[in-house]
Amino acid sequence: MLVLTRKLNESIIIGDEIKVTVVEVKGEQVKLGISAPKRISVHREEVYLEIKKENKAAADASIGIDELNEIWTVKKEK
Repeated sequence: MLVLTRKLNESIIIGDEIKVTVVEVKGEQVKLGISAPKRISVHREEVYLEIKKENKAAADASIGIDELNEIWTVKKEK
């Protein structure tokens, strides 16, 4: 892990497209501003982990085309 020291309004650059700036420091809390292209997702770690968990659950719960056709047919008949 790379550890850097930055002051208020100072930034780091990740690759050629991501800029992280220290926006505010209050006590033990640091507010960061992140500039990145829209095609790059930026999430807090706990949100990212929840998204991964939900995506895995959705993939594990996937059903086949036959089951989808059956569900569709039943719904159309109602």
